[in-house]
Amino acid sequence: MSKTTLPTWIRDDKSIVACTEKIRVMKENFDEIQQITQDAFEDGLLMEVSEQQMREALHALVDSLVNPYAKK
Repeated sequence: MSKTTLPTWIRDDKSIVACTEKIRVMKENFDEIQQITQDAFEDGLLMEVSEQQMREALHALVDSLVNPYAKK
């Protein structure tokens, strides 16, 4: 499985996140997320769940994430 090419990370003010440690952590996090998500997707397919439904459920999961740091 190929790893996803990640974007240049930017802040809300459009400045670039340039810290190599932060970028490394983001890459590691996304690699882990991709592998776990791929495994869940394949499990669903093996259990004969519709591919479309699996994709929709995974999108809904991402859409349900909450920002605990949102400015009020």
